[in-house]
Amino acid sequence: MGDGIIEAMIKFPNDFLWGAATSAYQVEGNNSNADWWVWEKAVGKENSGDACRHYEFYEQDFDLAKGLHHNAHRLSVEWSRVEPEEGKFSQKELQHYCDVIQSLRRRKIEPLVTLHHFTNPIWFSKKGGWAKKENLSCFVRFCDVVTRALAKDVHYWITINEPTIYLFHSYLSGTWPPQSTSRWIAKIVYDNLATSHLEVYRRMHDIYKELNLLRPSIGIAQHVQAMTPSTNSLLNQFAIYLRHKICNFNLLDRLNKHKAMDFIGINYYSRQMVDVKKIGLFDLLLKMGKDNSPEIQKNSLGWDIYPKGLSQLLLKVKKYNLPVIIAENGICTLNDEQRWDFIDQHLKSVHHALAQGVDVRGYLYWSLLDNFEWHQGFAPRFGLIDVDYKTYARAIRKSAIKFSEVCKTGVLV
Repeated sequence: MGDGIIEAMIKFPNDFLWGAATSAYQVEGNNSNADWWVWEKAVGKENSGDACRHYEFYEQDFDLAKGLHHNAHRLSVEWSRVEPEEGKFSQKELQHYCDVIQSLRRRKIEPLVTLHHFTNPIWFSKKGGWAKKENLSCFVRFCDVVTRALAKDVHYWITINEPTIYLFHSYLSGTWPPQSTSRWIAKIVYDNLATSHLEVYRRMHDIYKELNLLRPSIGIAQHVQAMTPSTNSLLNQFAIYLRHKICNFNLLDRLNKHKAMDFIGINYYSRQMVDVKKIGLFDLLLKMGKDNSPEIQKNSLGWDIYPKGLSQLLLKVKKYNLPVIIAENGICTLNDEQRWDFIDQHLKSVHHALAQGVDVRGYLYWSLLDNFEWHQGFAPRFGLIDVDYKTYARAIRKSAIKFSEVCKTGVLV
């Protein structure tokens, strides 16, 4: 069989999960009880405002997803909606999320529910947020309430989205609220996020047993980056070793040690070009070079497009012997042909890992809709579906139609 024939058809497993992802704050609009809502206005950033009005239009959006042959959808529950005041839970908002999940179920779309996607209630932040261990019980209580409300309709859960990205932007670089730059506080927050996952994981499994429901599948969504040395110097190789160990895999190692993951969610977008000239913690962990060679494409934020890095990282997580779901993988670009090429090349990378024995169960593109991209505002366009922010009209992109054929057939041609 020649290489051309191998390339001509790539077949994924019949029960593969195909779809896209969103997060509540980025698409719903008017999450006015969240810490981000206050912070946007305080620092003069672009306001999330109505976002995509997905809170109102979720039925329409799920119709579009169904029409694109998605059989899975990742979403998040906005903590600040469900618990706007400490200890006071909104039955109206809990019912809203029940309705959202049932809306997916009616369309035979498997929901994957995230419990924390970067935002916190204002009251939680005022109490010191994730920097105080005594606050962790607040998150555990929220997860308990949401689990009981949604358990009968949800099998897949992600406790926390990208803990290392949240940690970096909020507690090291000071880019996001609460804009801390303390390494000491960052270490406390890191430990508290890990501890919260462990407690919530156990608690959720207990709830499913108590309710006499089938065992759920609970994981975490870990952001990972490929690492490429600018030169094969010993210093660069050492830096790559440290970055994989600390940034990509330390948290997974920790949770796996406690047998507290049923699957691993992998979020992959880009790579780091590692270019270290001197020993020092900043240089070893954060110093990056740039690859301006013409063969390396970039997205509209300047991130390198590096598809083979995904299979490289999937092969590294094979050691955990757990199912893997690509919980996010996407590109912000105004060039829709580039978007399809990105999806096509990354799916080939996923299939390569599958062929090497990695138990990949699904692929969720980021994002279903153009949305509010945190401190970068509305300019980055990640969506399979274009959103006109003046009229909130949706328009399916050609890349979404090409991806829908893969979702429908499980075959990449």
